[in-house]
Amino acid sequence: MNKSAINVFILALGFGLLSGCATDGGKPAATADAPAVAAKSSFVAIPKNKDNDLKLYYAGGRIIKGAAAMGRMQADAQLILWLAGNQFFAMDDVVHAFQKTHAGVSVGLITLPPGLILSAIEKGGWSYNGKDYPGAPDVYASVNLGHLKKLKAAGFMSEYAVYMHNEMVLMVAKGNPKHIKGIADIKRADVRTSMPNPVNEGIMTFYGKKVLERHGLWGYVSGGKMCYSCQTTPNNWFTSVHHRETPDRILAGTSDTGIVWITEGIEAQRAGKAVDTVKLPPEDSLRDEVAYAIGALVNNPRKAAADRYLAFLKTPAAQAAYGKYGFVNASPVELSLRPIP
Repeated sequence: MNKSAINVFILALGFGLLSGCATDGGKPAATADAPAVAAKSSFVAIPKNKDNDLKLYYAGGRIIKGAAAMGRMQADAQLILWLAGNQFFAMDDVVHAFQKTHAGVSVGLITLPPGLILSAIEKGGWSYNGKDYPGAPDVYASVNLGHLKKLKAAGFMSEYAVYMHNEMVLMVAKGNPKHIKGIADIKRADVRTSMPNPVNEGIMTFYGKKVLERHGLWGYVSGGKMCYSCQTTPNNWFTSVHHRETPDRILAGTSDTGIVWITEGIEAQRAGKAVDTVKLPPEDSLRDEVAYAIGALVNNPRKAAADRYLAFLKTPAAQAAYGKYGFVNASPVELSLRPIP
């Protein structure tokens, strides 16, 4: 996306996402650990220590991460993907499968909360470790079609496909020492929670909050706050990037449970972390509702490569790469591109 297009986008996009911490009244309140855009930068700050979410896969097999990847991504990649972060652990296999059928294509990848990514598209780039990285993706994916509808309204996306499904579970320490059985246990005085934040993490914005509200627990968890990297109540922490923070907080003994995707529980166990998951009934797991939506941004300089990637997602190789990590495959009908409603 060229500079003029980004400027149009900024003017056209009428949905600024919150940053920092705010009460339900909408007044911002800073938090000590909240990632925030530095005063000298107009871009969106990537939370610290997120090198593993920033990758550049060269066609020859070399992978660079972090600031090095950000510095070369716009110049060296023939395809740039900004995707909902909860699929980060599958992406090495997915990208390598794509490169096997599209030799010579270097792929840039950012896997962060989809709302945070959306804000970065709006502002035209990122800031990481004190340095700015202007640019935009060729392909954007979220855990809900709502984000893509906002892009359509701004004239920057027209088509989408659903390419996989997931479901929510509660992550607990191995052996479930607090004997947590379901959402209702969150209100127990002895249960401390690590929850995805409602500002930019789609799992909470579109799914978790709905379940907590139905159980009458949203106010209990949020304490009336909409924030990230913040302590909302004595018993709850809202994360910045939940799929990395929640298992570590449970292992550190600072949290007892938290809502995560089932795939994240599987990945944490695969990584050797001493955690278990508590399955939820369909009305709380929302397994029949959760759908990952993806589409190409229009008017980007690598649209042909983006279209090839979206076609690749329909293939058995792509679906197998995701299925290996616990994601539920989409149907052929869902995988077909259609207009964003």
